[in-house]
Amino acid sequence: MRNRFNMLLAVASLALAALACQGIASSPNAPATDIVIENTEVPAPTQTEEPTVNSDVLLDDDFSAGGRTSWGTGTDAESSVEYKDDGLNMQLFKEAYIVWSSPNDNEYENIHMEVTVLNNGSDSATAFGMMCNQQYPITDSRYYFAVTPGGEYAIGKAALALDDVILTNNGEWAKSDLIAENASSYRIGADCGNGTLTLYVDGQQIASVSDSTYTSGGITLFTWSGENITSVNVTFDDFLMNQLP
Repeated sequence: MRNRFNMLLAVASLALAALACQGIASSPNAPATDIVIENTEVPAPTQTEEPTVNSDVLLDDDFSAGGRTSWGTGTDAESSVEYKDDGLNMQLFKEAYIVWSSPNDNEYENIHMEVTVLNNGSDSATAFGMMCNQQYPITDSRYYFAVTPGGEYAIGKAALALDDVILTNNGEWAKSDLIAENASSYRIGADCGNGTLTLYVDGQQIASVSDSTYTSGGITLFTWSGENITSVNVTFDDFLMNQLP
């Protein structure tokens, strides 16, 4: 199945074929061919604390009460992004819908990110992950790293008014035996910098590609409901971002 990743706020689908920019088509057990991004606005986040001096840690957040930074939150009929049970919980109530949240509007360069994703019983075609080098104010332009509980993954590049480009597997989503299927949680990591984009899952490198279109930008966490999935519930926890050498 394929999909596309155009954004009013969003990211990709899950498939074993090329990503496109609008529309939808899929088959059972395979991600959508194209996805239409609806209005999934999340209130603008506020500034986070400055990173510790003389440390390569740029942002460290366990989302617990008293230790939270200001990721964007909000709830409407289609989606919900809220702090819940010491995590950043994302729920979607509509198929082929995507939502994201950012901690600030800072621009980062040459970074490594990690986050734990708790799979709260979501469908195996649900996609979640992170974006980097998101361009401001043109947020449609960015890189993204996506994983599904079904074991599929992709590293992609989006640009305003253009079809998304899957940079891995000759332009297609693929399945990896290194990604446990329907696990209760995943530790997703991404290197974004020095012209290289690398995806990790549970400490193992899944894929790495070279692209230097965007050299710096914003970061986000995202969840996509996929085609024919009307309910999604995942929680992000223990986010860490370091400066790459």
